[in-house]
Amino acid sequence: MSSESLSEVHGSVQTNKKGWRKIFAFFGPAYLVSVGYMDPGNWATDLAGGSEFGYQLLWVLLMSNLIALLLQSLSARLGVVAKLDLAQASKNAYPKWANIPLYILAEIAIAACDLAEIVGMAIGLNLLFDLPLIWGVGVTAVDTLLLLFLLNKGMRTMELFIVSLVSIIGLSFLVEMFIVGPVYSDVVQGLAPSALSGNALYIAIGIIGATVMPHNLYLHSSLVQTRKISPTHKGIKNAIKFNFIDSAIALNLAFFVNAAILILAAAAFHVNGYFDVAEIQDASKLLENLFGSIAPTFFAIALIAAGQSSTITGTLAGQIVMEGHLNIRIQPWVRRMITRFIAIIPAMITIIYFGEVALGKLLVLSQVVLSLQLGFAVIPLIHFNSDKKLMKAFTIKLWVKILAWSSAVIIVFLNVQLVINEIQGWLAEAGDHTVYIYTIVIPIILACFALLVYIFVHPMLKNAEQKKRLIPHGKALDFEEGTPIIYQHIGIAIDFADNDQTIIQNAIKLGGKDAQYTLIHIVESAAARYLGANTLDHETQLDIESLKRYQEKMISLGYSASHEIGFGNAATEISKIANTHSMDLLIMGAHGHRGIKDLLFGTTVDKLRHRVKTPILIVK
Repeated sequence: MSSESLSEVHGSVQTNKKGWRKIFAFFGPAYLVSVGYMDPGNWATDLAGGSEFGYQLLWVLLMSNLIALLLQSLSARLGVVAKLDLAQASKNAYPKWANIPLYILAEIAIAACDLAEIVGMAIGLNLLFDLPLIWGVGVTAVDTLLLLFLLNKGMRTMELFIVSLVSIIGLSFLVEMFIVGPVYSDVVQGLAPSALSGNALYIAIGIIGATVMPHNLYLHSSLVQTRKISPTHKGIKNAIKFNFIDSAIALNLAFFVNAAILILAAAAFHVNGYFDVAEIQDASKLLENLFGSIAPTFFAIALIAAGQSSTITGTLAGQIVMEGHLNIRIQPWVRRMITRFIAIIPAMITIIYFGEVALGKLLVLSQVVLSLQLGFAVIPLIHFNSDKKLMKAFTIKLWVKILAWSSAVIIVFLNVQLVINEIQGWLAEAGDHTVYIYTIVIPIILACFALLVYIFVHPMLKNAEQKKRLIPHGKALDFEEGTPIIYQHIGIAIDFADNDQTIIQNAIKLGGKDAQYTLIHIVESAAARYLGANTLDHETQLDIESLKRYQEKMISLGYSASHEIGFGNAATEISKIANTHSMDLLIMGAHGHRGIKDLLFGTTVDKLRHRVKTPILIVK
């Protein structure tokens, strides 16, 4: 396996261009990230805030966008400089006992995000085609096929698709704004900060969670590695600059879309006396009553586009989090289905047991969950960007640290205030169930708070660098020369596992010193599947170095050896290499699993034997 983040597409986009073409080569990652800032979860919080409080929470939206821009730029810097995504960096920095709960919290955030996409898509389909919500939720499971199709077409195709959806969202709300016609002097007044309490605080935190989404920090740190940049100081500096420009444009566009939704709710509902419009369906019906049939049509189209685009990026984030934190890599379609069905379950339960009217509250709750998880992603991110050993000359400056930590304090403070308010409310209403709050809820909350304190303190107390394996395999192993047997061209599939020595020994015994040997390794990470041969992250570089070590060892023993790196699907890439070089024999290790593990991790040998005429020797 490869340790590169999203190794399928790592370094696949060339940036060695001039002028505007060079800048445009870096544009793309932030647009994929920005769709998370205008997903159906944002709609729910913006609609609730605008209808109940008018333009009063616009300043929260603006503050959230500025915080998001700062944190996303730090995320991109981490990926560009350290060639690590946030999950990989956390895996390397924190002990295993802390990484497991960090992973679980990240997965909860991704599931909460995906839940918002499911509900939003289902509502959009209901508004446009009158499809029952329960069926709409079921239909969303099928969009896995669209994601897999886009992945096979490459990174630029996916980015173009996402930008197209974002354009649809933006144009739809531009039309909505002309239809509604808000009072812009009131809009400007809403940008002035005001006190938050009660439901305003709850919705404000939902807006923060919907805007500064934790999974986007993982995603952005990986996506920027899809650009093939020069490893020089100037090349890295330019990459940071161009990625910041990309982020600034994309996130400001997302801010205008979110502001448009909140302004739409304030101008259409709050001004007309509708103060409790948390349901997206209600918003559509009211728009039709107030402004005619064209308004809800554009509303529904934008909703579907937002749900579909955010679904894709949420899936990528899930893949990055699992690979980075746990060093577990499963097939993308399996990862996609896991993410989707985890989110479908609460949506189904809500519709069946609480009715469709509860979906709006479920959407807002999902965004509050995102906000509560933010600290666990933001604090490590700031620490990593402040680490001189990791970031070297690109460590963030003091004024950036002050802004970043101030943002973290605001997020954590508001979340702590919300948690205290909610627990007090639950205790007041719990009655005979109070014991469960004291024995289950409060201990969990205290444990999470203790973890938050630990991840803040740990990097500052750590005296020596922890030596951790960052990738799902070890480094190249030494091996001994076996008895040579004359053969011709032999391909040796290497996976940097404990049986590498056995596989190589079998090869040189069969071929002897007269044969030509080609060492083959396939980078199977998420980045490699998107970027292909342009993948240049930390994992790919380590794999190449390890292959070269094997090659040099064989050459030093008197054997003729070369190496080949493939990217993406192992069976496809190995067969291409074997057929291209007309190999006489292919030697590889057994995958060592069966049954359900075959479904999760794939069966390379079974697929490969149907694609090559070359004999295959399986060494266990």
